[in-house]
Amino acid sequence: MDEKKFLAEKFEANRAHLRAVAYRMLGSQSEVDDAVQETWLRLSRSDTSSVDNLAGWLTTVVARICLDMLRSRKSRREEPIGPHVPEPAAHDEHEHDSDIADSVGAALLVVLETLTPAERLAFVLHDMFAVPFEEIAPIVGRTPAAARQLASRGRRRVQGTPAVADGDADVGRQRKIVDAFIAASRGGDFEGLLAVLDPDVVFRADDAAQRLGSLAEIRGAAEVAESFKGRARAARPALVDGALAIAVILGGQLRVLLRLTIAGDRIAAVEAVADAERLGQFDVEVLEPQAPS
Repeated sequence: MDEKKFLAEKFEANRAHLRAVAYRMLGSQSEVDDAVQETWLRLSRSDTSSVDNLAGWLTTVVARICLDMLRSRKSRREEPIGPHVPEPAAHDEHEHDSDIADSVGAALLVVLETLTPAERLAFVLHDMFAVPFEEIAPIVGRTPAAARQLASRGRRRVQGTPAVADGDADVGRQRKIVDAFIAASRGGDFEGLLAVLDPDVVFRADDAAQRLGSLAEIRGAAEVAESFKGRARAARPALVDGALAIAVILGGQLRVLLRLTIAGDRIAAVEAVADAERLGQFDVEVLEPQAPS
């Protein structure tokens, strides 16, 4: 079979899926048509002989195109009538992708318009099309953990709940809290620990952490501060599934994760996880030390 004809048939087999992705990303039929057409042009100009998963390759391409279109839309200032209003989806005889669980309503599209382009892409690809964060990360230029956080922020906004982490500024604020906790712990600074712990903070440890010497549960800032005073020698700030946490690294291996709940400017809860199976399920990115400001 002629290669061009073969690619055309493969593209047509994926057209409904590509239109579904593009519509959820863009909410505009005219832009969907443009994105899908551009995807075909890129396919026709590309050497795909080494591509094992053409459907996944096409999804990535259309997602990149949609992301560029969203960013261009956000940067334009020639829209005097207000924000972009999603268009209702016209009937499309090709739109019958059985892998799509939920139809898109106008209300959801309006909420999606409130997300940043990167949040929208991460949320749509992961939550609606089950694309792994490892594949989303290079599209948005982030780590898988950061892509997970983007999707999480988008999900909370779609669900109408307040975002725990509101952008990079909030992540930076939480990083300062974590750094202060680690420094106070290493330095045996009891007052410094109290300053970053909520008065009603709760510490809990799983069975594996208890076997390493942790108590099962500790309540109250003074008690938790006392238990951490003079410790944290091997502790490093980390992103765990996109959220600020503390990783304990011994012998080059991750041994314990301290998952944190940060409320305002205080740590409200600490969960120590040392179970090897559970540790393997987390997406962990150990962060580099920050230069003194």
